Amino acid sequence: MTTGASTPTYPARPRRSRVRTFLPLGVAAWLVLEIWLLTLVAGAASGFAVFLLLVAGFVLGSVVIKRAGRRAFRNLNEALQRGGAPSDSDSGGNGLMMLGGLLLMIPGLISDAVGLLLLIPPVQKAVGRYAERTFDRKLRTAAQGSLGDAFQQARMHRPDGKVVQGEVIRDVQDRPEDTPEDRRPPLTR
Repeated sequence: MTTGASTPTYPARPRRSRVRTFLPLGVAAWLVLEIWLLTLVAGAASGFAVFLLLVAGFVLGSVVIKRAGRRAFRNLNEALQRGGAPSDSDSGGNGLMMLGGLLLMIPGLISDAVGLLLLIPPVQKAVGRYAERTFDRKLRTAAQGSLGDAFQQARMHRPDGKVVQGEVIRDVQDRPEDTPEDRRPPLTR
């Protein structure tokens, strides 16, 4: 039975990106390879040796993450005491060092090898430069104003579930009594 209302038309689903398509397959293949390598090493040495290797990787990874976090916090405190923001040279690859520590903590031989590689300073610099170039390229090819416009747009949900899109426009001349000292958070008024 119809009520005379038109059936809603839904826009076509956007095409899935390559990352969303192949990431689950890549993770599954990585897990199978990690388990296969662990069983191969356990067969060649012993299960206890593999267990000690995994525990040593976990301990080393936690030490690396702790040291990198302390160094990042110390650099931040020094920069704030100087009265500025921490520069790129101060960071010294703390993020990549933390990523290397995290990879060491994940049980597996491949993740341990990649984590150990990320702890080597020349590798950190090369990966950091590559990531920065990739990020800059992606940022330049992004649609202009897409992020800034996202903060300016508002959505109003109506009771029937429809969404009305609009923009927030603040007109200063409508409220001359609003001076900077009168602006307070809504909870304190």
